[in-house]
Amino acid sequence: METSNPSKFTTASKDLNQIVADIQALVGLETYSYDKASLAEGLALLRSTVTERVGAPDFEESFDGGQYGDCLHLRFDGTSEQSILFVGHYDTVWPQGTLSKWEETAGTTEDGREFLSGPGIFDMKTGLVQAIWITKYLKESGSPFPTIHLFFNGDEELGSPFSRSYIEKVAQEVDAAFVFEASHQGLIKTQRKGVGLISLEAQGIESHAGLNPEDGASAITALMEYCLAAAQLARPEKGTTVNVGLFKGGSGSNVVAGEASAEIDIRISTQAELERLDKELDRISWADSKVTISVKKDWNRPPMEFTDANRSLYEKAQATAAEIGFELKSTSVGGASDANFISAIGVPVLCGIGAEGAGAHARYEYVIPQAIPKFIELITGTALKIS
Repeated sequence: METSNPSKFTTASKDLNQIVADIQALVGLETYSYDKASLAEGLALLRSTVTERVGAPDFEESFDGGQYGDCLHLRFDGTSEQSILFVGHYDTVWPQGTLSKWEETAGTTEDGREFLSGPGIFDMKTGLVQAIWITKYLKESGSPFPTIHLFFNGDEELGSPFSRSYIEKVAQEVDAAFVFEASHQGLIKTQRKGVGLISLEAQGIESHAGLNPEDGASAITALMEYCLAAAQLARPEKGTTVNVGLFKGGSGSNVVAGEASAEIDIRISTQAELERLDKELDRISWADSKVTISVKKDWNRPPMEFTDANRSLYEKAQATAAEIGFELKSTSVGGASDANFISAIGVPVLCGIGAEGAGAHARYEYVIPQAIPKFIELITGTALKIS
């Protein structure tokens, strides 16, 4: 993605110091997915940042996540009939205390660009702040702008088990959605793989491996057969991968294993492949009928395909990019996000429109501040095209 100096729709370049300060404040509050108290503090800071930059929302509702981070939905009424949704998660993979041990918080990349680093800065606190400032710029644009729904969730790193239904409900009310996950090397994400998490439990019969093996039934052997058959269902040419990531079982080398368990991660690029895998997993058999295997399938996220609706929204973004002086490109990635849910219900959505940088879930994650105005400009202009 080329460098540009956006100025058509926003004053983000002039406001960059304040935007960066907002990002650093948010990064300074650690929001580990499993720490409810810290999540509450982070969400409170998000809300106060919204009201400080944008003003009081026209509508507000929150949802108690129980063991998960709460959700916050804010609506700012527009001046056109259309509406859009900005989605971002404020939870991170980093436990409390990580920030104090973070080695480098700023520096220069090999190509000479300044970077900022910290836990959650790339995934995805920079994107959250960008969404807030875009809301501000849309309200101040002087042009007809769509009603803006801001939705913040605190369980995305855990698969969005609580927030999914609320995201889908709000998404059904809008004309387009934007998920502010980080970009992929400056490329926005128009396709994401779906995720299937398969949990297997095998129950066999223990016996002495030397004295009377015929009286036993090996849970390990049967589960190995199942996992090998599952692995054969992969279709890399279609974007389908099958990974047996965990395998446990048995109590000793001289005991026919009475129990075994395994965890399989499946990634699929299309709904058709998801349906094929779902059926084929039920058809797998193993030799020893004395062993039972229970299969728990969790199709955690459907694939985000490059649908006609998503393509149309992407073309609006491309047109905006051309207006402000750069060529917008996209990519397909193996990781999933909340955009998968939105796309699956037929709502146009773009993802990966947040930070430019690298290192998601790594101790060097960083963002390029220079790129922030460009992404803010891009989505502000695209949103105005929806009006």
